[in-house]
Amino acid sequence: MRVRIRDVIDALKTPAIDREKTVDQLLYGDPDAEVKQIAVTFLASARVIEEARKLGVNLIITHEGIYYSHFDRSEMLKSDPVYLSKHKLIEDSKIAIFRNHDHVHLQGYDGITRALVASLGWVDYELESSFVSSVLALDKAMSLREVISHIKKSLGLTYVRYIGNPETSCRRIGVLVGYRGGGENVIPLVAGQELDLVIYGEGPEWESPEYIKDAIFLGMGKALIVLGHAESEIPGMEQMAKKLQQIYPDIPVHFIRDEGIFKLI
Repeated sequence: MRVRIRDVIDALKTPAIDREKTVDQLLYGDPDAEVKQIAVTFLASARVIEEARKLGVNLIITHEGIYYSHFDRSEMLKSDPVYLSKHKLIEDSKIAIFRNHDHVHLQGYDGITRALVASLGWVDYELESSFVSSVLALDKAMSLREVISHIKKSLGLTYVRYIGNPETSCRRIGVLVGYRGGGENVIPLVAGQELDLVIYGEGPEWESPEYIKDAIFLGMGKALIVLGHAESEIPGMEQMAKKLQQIYPDIPVHFIRDEGIFKLI
């Protein structure tokens, strides 16, 4: 059966989302073109696009915007050499790109957070969840050192950043994916849920981290783990690739994981 790009997009959409307010849209490509192969990724970087081209992919599903801002404000980039080169790469590859950000976050639950919690093997410990966060209570406390080791092994990470005594006992844990690590989200959660540990993707370094640092100095035994934005949301996009492969078993679906942004020295 012929599957068009618009068919794949419709399969991923969440009806409750206001189409005028969402950032989710077909950024490149013809919605009526037939889908040959699909690639799913956290962000369609130039390297990811080139790898997709080599695989024979003609539709990329990207979670984040491809032009360096949440709303893909590319007006300021019209004469920028990086923008022009990336735009040419996409045009020359003839790959369609659909952004799926809001639909996966807002499907009655946050699919990205759920996938991260599942990747950590902690689904059974979830007490409550919201659009912003998930609150867990482990059946047995782990030291911060043990949690870090578990996260690195479960997510295939070489490092995480953390604040706290490695021997801090962690049982009640808050999980926030992506750019939700700001103080307005984290601080009320820590106090209201009596959390021992917060795990998030990224956030301002002088808000939540400073709060946790002061809590530790004041003898409150708190801890923080920062995964990185991509690292916290990759499990959700991997799950999306698996979902698409189930929906379209005759179409090859690839998950392309980009290399990490930062290096440690």
